[in-house]
Amino acid sequence: MTSVGDATPDPASYPVTGLAEAVELIEDRYGVPHLYARSEEDLFLAQGFNAARERLFQIDLWRRRGLGRLAEVLGADYVEQDRATRLFLYRGDMDAEWARYSDDARLVATRFTRGINAYLDWLDEHPERIPEEFGVLGYRPARWEPADVVRIRSHGLTRNLESEVERSRVVCAAGVEADLVRQGLQPEHRTVVPDGFDPCALPDDVLDVFDLATQDVEFREGSIRRVPRDATSEGSNNWVVGGERTATGRPVLANDPHRAYSTPSLRYIAHLSAPGLDVIGAGEPALPGISIGHNGTIAFGLTIFPMDQEDLYVYELDPADATRYRYGSGWESMTVLREPVRVRGEADREVELAFTRHGPVIRVDRQRNLAYAVRTAWLEPGMSPYFGSIAYMRARNFTEFTRAMRNWGAPTENQVYADVAGNIGWVPGGLAPKRVGYDGLLPVPGDGRYEWDGFHSGDDLPRVLNPDEGFIATANQFNLPAGHQNLGLGYEWTNPFRHQRIVEVLSGQRRHAVRDSELLQNDQLSLPARRIQALLSGVDSGEADLRRALRLLRDWDAVVGADSAAAALFEVWRSKHLGPGFARVAVPKAAAHIEAVDDLVMLTELERPGRWLPDAAARDRLLLDTLRTAYAEVRERLGHAETTWRWGRLHHSYFAHPASGAFSEHQRARFDVGPFPRGGSSATVNQSAYRVKDFRQTNGPSFRMVLDVGDWDRSVAVNTPGQSGNPSDPHYRDLAERWRKGTYFPLAYTRDAVESLAERRILLVPA
Repeated sequence: MTSVGDATPDPASYPVTGLAEAVELIEDRYGVPHLYARSEEDLFLAQGFNAARERLFQIDLWRRRGLGRLAEVLGADYVEQDRATRLFLYRGDMDAEWARYSDDARLVATRFTRGINAYLDWLDEHPERIPEEFGVLGYRPARWEPADVVRIRSHGLTRNLESEVERSRVVCAAGVEADLVRQGLQPEHRTVVPDGFDPCALPDDVLDVFDLATQDVEFREGSIRRVPRDATSEGSNNWVVGGERTATGRPVLANDPHRAYSTPSLRYIAHLSAPGLDVIGAGEPALPGISIGHNGTIAFGLTIFPMDQEDLYVYELDPADATRYRYGSGWESMTVLREPVRVRGEADREVELAFTRHGPVIRVDRQRNLAYAVRTAWLEPGMSPYFGSIAYMRARNFTEFTRAMRNWGAPTENQVYADVAGNIGWVPGGLAPKRVGYDGLLPVPGDGRYEWDGFHSGDDLPRVLNPDEGFIATANQFNLPAGHQNLGLGYEWTNPFRHQRIVEVLSGQRRHAVRDSELLQNDQLSLPARRIQALLSGVDSGEADLRRALRLLRDWDAVVGADSAAAALFEVWRSKHLGPGFARVAVPKAAAHIEAVDDLVMLTELERPGRWLPDAAARDRLLLDTLRTAYAEVRERLGHAETTWRWGRLHHSYFAHPASGAFSEHQRARFDVGPFPRGGSSATVNQSAYRVKDFRQTNGPSFRMVLDVGDWDRSVAVNTPGQSGNPSDPHYRDLAERWRKGTYFPLAYTRDAVESLAERRILLVPA
């Protein structure tokens, strides 16, 4: 191993402020740290120390962005982002906050952050070892407070604020029915425009402050740029197969959460071992604990459960005082805070933060005398994303696990579960608002007519233990049982294609093994492609190019492989021609406001025309007209010879460092990883959503895990592009090729297995 920025070997031991006893750190040949401590207090401190040792720039930037403290090191261009982010900090009762997670949540966060600070103490004595990003940008890492771990909320995934605004624009243009082309609703539901809300009155920039608060830090020669948020589909897959359907008689649990791609990975694999706790898996680098993995008795893996935790409120302002808004029969005053923002090289700047009873004010429209605020579950106690895993990672059975999930806040999750006794289960979690008199699909007036009447208890949500099918799978699809569909949890779910493909494969297997889960995680068969192929069987054309295009698609196996010519044609057609073409025909008045159509809605209409397309003849014209233009585009991009076409020549993965934009070309080559040709699509189990403008993958599975429940050393995992955050470390990019090829490494758990893979030993000793 090498140090940051040079070839000096890292020390074999570190003096660590705050440790009571020595902690042993064994790093295996895949970069996974195995931490062995004699107490949990020392263990979490060591976890924080190691997170800083491996990922210091990443977690320091995460903290600065989340607390609104970028301008103090990056300059005045970041003041507005700092202001935006501070609007969404948790500002409530800290005792109530800590109590939502576990009895020792404050202690865990205190020890973890003390570990980060202990590494900063060590860097004070060894300034040459500070990660080189700090040198490029010209500042030093900062100390942490325990509350920093939980007060930051704006990196979490709640929903559906952006969709409310998009729906408003479509409704304004063409009515509520038209928006179903953009986003189908499940269960079936007709959107109602709230009384007093004008969908045509929303300012174009109503979400600018919210976007700024939740976006990553954008660097361009050290300064921020405001960029449109790329359309994306955050998701994940997980499944658990009971022993009656596996080759070994033991459950197999698999998880591949889908996140944005960056270098280093947004997740970090670690093993935490102390008396009473022995847990391994992946977590957030800036948080203590493990959120996806196992503890030797139970296994757990998560996907997003698309619950609606956000609303946009619209207020009439008092003409005589713009800090007062209509509520009930009178006027209510906003809470206005003024905070100094430190600015590098300049005097402090004061920013104003306004809040209504519902949440932070993100836009004031002086011309219309209106204000807009966000009501979000983020601002309730217990909503620090993923931090609640410190409770469930200690559970020993299904009862304890469901008890730990009862208070889960964010992100909203499907948890699949397995244990060494052979049980398998499903437990969703998330803080679910009880809306009174409205559905949450459009913004609402903030005058008191549209309120939340508290929240559902975690016990109100469904759960499953040992189903008759012998397996459970989730992929963000609509999975509410009939008896729970009246809870009003939300109507916007991810299309079912990935889930349907997972069920199709698992249903056909009676002797499922770890290797089968590996193959399924890398599966690139597209169910939408199969359905469209069926439609093409009855379509023909006298045009030579169209006949070639039809033949290519009909002869295809529907696998969206990187080397496939038909996949290149199909994906360009589906995303850039067929989808937009369907919107223009189905809802011409609203098509300009629909960035992407709902593929499930489109497929259903293509198969059974009548709602938006008049008949099968109109359907066939749409198919041929859009296929013609798609074929021409692919030929222009990839050449006239179909034999040279490859989906991976268009579709690619690229792992950019967060500060890549501030680097020189030479530095960027060291810090960024890729590009790699990529297969798959948003509809394949090996999920690979992409930007339509350049086919660059926007998110997907960077971390994958398959657990052999009970014979833990047979479990496997992969993280990409590597475990380390130091580009001079071999583990910075050594896993990227495994990930690209769909291969894994052994996730060693027992001490013997860890010793067999040990590459390096570090001793953390009390300072």
